[in-house]
Amino acid sequence: MSHEEEQYDMYEEDTQRGKYLTFKLVNESYGIEIKYVIEIIGLQPVTIVPELPDYMQGIINLRGKIIPVMDVRLRFKKPFREYNDRTCVIVIEIEDITIGLIVDSVSEVLAIPESEIVSPTELGQSHRNKYIKGIGKSGDEVKLILDCAKLLQEQDVTNLTALT
Repeated sequence: MSHEEEQYDMYEEDTQRGKYLTFKLVNESYGIEIKYVIEIIGLQPVTIVPELPDYMQGIINLRGKIIPVMDVRLRFKKPFREYNDRTCVIVIEIEDITIGLIVDSVSEVLAIPESEIVSPTELGQSHRNKYIKGIGKSGDEVKLILDCAKLLQEQDVTNLTALT
């Protein structure tokens, strides 16, 4: 990597720091660090793959690339809801795996300073939700910041790597 490429990477990392793509599930607002987000797409036809956990809906073909999709509602053990025109797929890349997250709707990209994010452990929530990395305050709203790496279990990674 050249010195200029390195500087660009550092600049890009800086411009993404503290930025979150926010989305809705049921009545709750969540955020994902923007650095993981590749794109947002409408719901595509999903090919069901046998023997995957129920929250893994199957795979989609995105411009020739096979991408597994996860229904985040089901991952969080919330009731399934029929998909509609607001349903979106947030395509993220985490630990060299590209995956689509099916969410009720995408809201906006928000800048949330680190000083406005508290750890769930500070609120005594450490045992309640392993997927939440922090709780961000934006105005008078609260956004649950996801730990993307914890959305995928080791077995999921093995299954998904075999699919793609």
